[in-house]
Amino acid sequence: MLKTITKVGNSQGLILDTALCELTGLKVGDQVNVTVHEGGAVVLTPLRQTIAASDAAASARDVIRRNSELFKRLA
Repeated sequence: MLKTITKVGNSQGLILDTALCELTGLKVGDQVNVTVHEGGAVVLTPLRQTIAASDAAASARDVIRRNSELFKRLA
């Protein structure tokens, strides 16, 4: 996919169209880490929010509670 660097105010920018955003899961307001490799390759890595261990444990307990009969049948 070819993209062109464009002028944005006093800076330059790269416009991510809808198709590219859908492919990457990026949306307005998301943060990305920009890495520049030897030879000038630029890599954008989305920063995804992680869930805290306590929140994950609470969610797991809730799923188990709501599906206890199913889990008993599967055991």
